[in-house]
Amino acid sequence: MNDNLPPKRTWFYDALTPDLGIAHRVDDFLYSGRSDYQGIEIIRTRSFGTCLVLDGKIQSSEADEFIYHEALVHPAMIAHPQPRKVLIAGGGEGATLREILRHHSVEQATMVDLDEQVVAICRQFLPSFSDGAFQDPRTEFIVGDARRFVEDSPRTFDVIVIDLPDPLEVGPAQLLYTCEFYSAARNRLAPGGIISVQTESSRWYDLDAFVAIVRTIREAFRFVAPYQVHVPSFSSLWGFVTASDSLRPETLSVGEVDRRIAQKLRRELRSYDGTSHRSMFSLPKHIRTAVDNAETIITDNSPLSVY
Repeated sequence: MNDNLPPKRTWFYDALTPDLGIAHRVDDFLYSGRSDYQGIEIIRTRSFGTCLVLDGKIQSSEADEFIYHEALVHPAMIAHPQPRKVLIAGGGEGATLREILRHHSVEQATMVDLDEQVVAICRQFLPSFSDGAFQDPRTEFIVGDARRFVEDSPRTFDVIVIDLPDPLEVGPAQLLYTCEFYSAARNRLAPGGIISVQTESSRWYDLDAFVAIVRTIREAFRFVAPYQVHVPSFSSLWGFVTASDSLRPETLSVGEVDRRIAQKLRRELRSYDGTSHRSMFSLPKHIRTAVDNAETIITDNSPLSVY
């Protein structure tokens, strides 16, 4: 036996497109199973710590989830003068809920997620993601179809955060990326309300889904502001959008964002501040051009499907 041989390596391959992927060295596979809706894995990687994987794609990592979740939540929450009631569609890890509950003004945060098993597994293996948010008395957790809730509920919300997995053809979230769903979400907003949506990759070679989602949301709302951040564990820039009939977070100055953070939040953030806010909404020309020229409108009859 040759004792100088390197130890056996185990790798997880995350396919970004049919032609490109990223390999993560894995120390341990902590959980592998399947719910009624999707495949679920929890892996411990060398580069990004413990990660949630759904249907073979990394959804968030211990090392950098704060970048994604702060970007998704706070531009919309900061833009609203006094968000008291907030709805989360999806958000199984509990990190979106955690970020919403940082705001002093929040009286109730309602999280609706279809897959109770994902929530339970994340609470077991990734407790830092929710950081006690499910025990907060302001939290209302509902196991159910977020689209059905949005369409059927008579309740209204100041902010709606849509934090869903990718719209895979066989996945549970595909019909929550359509014009019909965004129009229903608009009807659930209280006057002066705003929504925030994760809108898939904004990397230069893979913009189709991002621009189609932005174009579709423009059918339902007056003011739509796309933005992006770099998420290292995704190995790419990632897109988001805020939409409202009255609020425009992209117009806020660096100083105003910093003032509102200091006034409205319970603790300091790690990634998001006034400087990063201005940077996130300063999209490069090729993305602005792609968004302005987009024609595809996603509908129930013609849904979005990503790789």
